[in-house]
Amino acid sequence: MHRIRTYNQIAARGLERFSRERYEVGGEIADPDGILLRSHKLAANVLCGRLCAVARAGAGVNNVPVERCTEAGVVVFNTPGANANSVKELVLAALLLSSRDMVGGMAYVASLAKVPDAAELNALVEAEKKRFRGRELYGKSLGVVGLGAIGSLVARSALDLGMEVLGYDPAISVDAAWRLPSEVRRMENLPSLCARSDYVSLHVPLLPETEGLISREALRSFRPGGVLLNFAREPVVDRTALITALDEGRLASYVADFPMPGLVGHPNVRFTPHLGASTREAEENCAVMAANQLIAFLETGNITNSVNFPSVSLEPSSGHRLAITNRNLAGMLGQMTTVLAKHDINIIDMLNKSRAEVAYNLLDIEAAPDAALVAELNAIDSVINVRVLNGD
Repeated sequence: MHRIRTYNQIAARGLERFSRERYEVGGEIADPDGILLRSHKLAANVLCGRLCAVARAGAGVNNVPVERCTEAGVVVFNTPGANANSVKELVLAALLLSSRDMVGGMAYVASLAKVPDAAELNALVEAEKKRFRGRELYGKSLGVVGLGAIGSLVARSALDLGMEVLGYDPAISVDAAWRLPSEVRRMENLPSLCARSDYVSLHVPLLPETEGLISREALRSFRPGGVLLNFAREPVVDRTALITALDEGRLASYVADFPMPGLVGHPNVRFTPHLGASTREAEENCAVMAANQLIAFLETGNITNSVNFPSVSLEPSSGHRLAITNRNLAGMLGQMTTVLAKHDINIIDMLNKSRAEVAYNLLDIEAAPDAALVAELNAIDSVINVRVLNGD
């Protein structure tokens, strides 16, 4: 039996992926093989015992101690793209709300609830509607920073609205490039994108190199009347620089999913309460993807969508499978195969891949490994852990 500890409320469709015959799943599971969570901040002291995998039902992993997980040989999964449509739709709503003062207009109409006469109500509405006049998105320019799953969907939707779309992503992958509409105009740097955009929408992960990406310098590049939308992560925008840009009128509006103390209630700021993935569909998609990744890893050793381990896919073969994690040093694979040869065990198939400081190996072997073999493999200097997986 594999044990899965859950944190937060995980969508039932995801939990249903774990068969009752092979998995124990719940919020009180002790010494788990895997952890499945959403926004819970995971403490480093849980990285012990049988734990070998953590899956976050969401894209960001800033609530998981990824570096400590890597040191402990714990694979960390996320679910890129599973909530992309949900975030995209919220960004489109934010674009419209930043262009047309619908919130102010609706609040004004609500204030007229006690006006009993239809003619009087209509006269008041007609007299004040000019206060809420906005502008159309058609023909305006949108700069998309980060062209992954969400950014590419936002770009495509903006094109459908008749906007000119500019894109900037210094680390765009080949897969992301294929997803990107050909009409998107690629920009070479962030200041150029900001200077040519009426709206700028952020869709980058929170990494050391993206923290404070929207700096004082970037904000100075904005067009007069520019609008900044942040549905990525709060720290991507420099808070002090943002407040200065708003107060000085260099930035007309800021719309974000991350309320900031000191900016809540600001007349040119609109916040939503972390609604990016708050749809039933997104929660289910993320939960199912995270569960499938955990199941594949625990049962076959294969890795998809890990943020700290290489992607690995080896078709199951007859026999038994070893999954070995080690520090990425020369000669490690040779030491492992030497141990297997010493025990007169033949290798049917194998795959070795590395990522930064960690290497991961899948070895299909003919004979069932005994405790002595596993202990000898674990004793190799710089081997982090060894898992035995049953064959077909």
